[in-house]
Amino acid sequence: MHPVATVTGGLIAHPLEAAPAMLRFYRDAVATASDDLTVFAGLVHAPDGSGTKLAAMVVCHVGEPEAAERELAPFMTFGPPAMAQVGRMPYPVMNTLLDAGYPDGARNYWLSSFTRGMSDELIDAAVERFATVPSPMTAMLFEHFHGAVTRVDPQATAVPHREPGFNLLIPSVWLDEAETDANVAWTRETHAALQPYLSTRRWLNYLGDDQTADAVRAAYGPNYDRLREVKRRYDPGNLFHLNQNIAP
Repeated sequence: MHPVATVTGGLIAHPLEAAPAMLRFYRDAVATASDDLTVFAGLVHAPDGSGTKLAAMVVCHVGEPEAAERELAPFMTFGPPAMAQVGRMPYPVMNTLLDAGYPDGARNYWLSSFTRGMSDELIDAAVERFATVPSPMTAMLFEHFHGAVTRVDPQATAVPHREPGFNLLIPSVWLDEAETDANVAWTRETHAALQPYLSTRRWLNYLGDDQTADAVRAAYGPNYDRLREVKRRYDPGNLFHLNQNIAP
């Protein structure tokens, strides 16, 4: 943990037809990102409720303004973008930029897996699946893992997945209960369709809708058996089970 008061961050959006090119640019550009820069990218809907599909990048730089301007320049000028709202802001504001897309009372179904890289084939398949999305609130996001988190020994903590790369998140969101089956089905079908490009590794935070034994084991990887021994010792009755549970 580090004290961070102000960051340079925001959103950069392109028309959906630019998605294949933008995602390829993103993949290559973040390969040299410093520890101070985080960029996620994906396929989203316009926040105005119009249902307009966009390709977008979310950027956050925690360094000095001059360094942020220099590192963000390629992302700001690619395209050029249809919209770029990037500037200095308090860190808590950065953490709330996407809140409007997840209103209270909305229904959610999320699936996620680390990828086997970010190949052209994965990019094209993701764009193709997004064209069929049933809800104008759903997104498909690529999250870049790099920097300090990748320099921790996989056995030093419970979470073992320390490889540089990308996590794919499919956060489906909708409002009408009658549309639940269609949205859950699309999310599952999309995750399955992209399976050839996904690894067996899973990110623990996103297992809320997929808490099968296989998914939990994939989240803890080689540390699972050691954690199960800890569970047997301290909680043999599985009192603490309302979680991504490791059964004793």
